[in-house]
Amino acid sequence: MMETPEFSHIVKLSEIGSTPRTGTLSTSEEERSKLALRFDLPKITTLDASYTLLAGENRIAFTGRLESDLQQRCSVTGESFQVRLREEFDIAFTPKVEIEGVDEEIELTEEDCDIIEYDNGQIDLGEAIAQTLYLALEPFPRGPNADIVAREVLKSEEEAGPFGVLAALKDKLP
Repeated sequence: MMETPEFSHIVKLSEIGSTPRTGTLSTSEEERSKLALRFDLPKITTLDASYTLLAGENRIAFTGRLESDLQQRCSVTGESFQVRLREEFDIAFTPKVEIEGVDEEIELTEEDCDIIEYDNGQIDLGEAIAQTLYLALEPFPRGPNADIVAREVLKSEEEAGPFGVLAALKDKLP
C-alpha cells in the first residue's frame, strides 16, 4: 500500500470536465512541517499555488504558479537563511503505461521532466506542487555569509596545490 503524500489534493478525472478549471492550493502548518522534513529544510513558512487545469485528449494540463517562503541551509556555512521562491509550472498528467517484460532503462529528455503519470482515474495536484517546489530549490544554496566564510576557511587553488604544500613546508624549515 502506498503512503499518502504530506500535501495531497486528489482530483478525480470525472470532476475535471472539458472547460478550464482554475483554483488555488495552500498548505497547512502540519503539511509544511512534514514537507520541510521530507526535503531536509529547516522550515517552510508558506506554500501556495494558483493553477489552471484543462483536460485534453491524452493528457491533463496543470499550469500555474507556486509561491513559497522557506529556509534553506547554506552549503558552505550550514546556517539557515530565508528564501522566497516564485516558480511557474507547466505539468502534464498522462495515463500510466505499464510495459510488461521490459527491464531496460529509459532515458528522459527535458520535455519528459514535467510529465507525471496517473492511474486509478485520479491525479494528485498537491504532490505535483510539492515536487515542483523541490525541483525549484537551489541544490547548493549559498547564504549571505558564504563568501566571507569561504575566503576565511577555504584555501585557494594555489594554496591547496602541490606548490602551496611545498611553500608551507619551507616555512617550517629551521
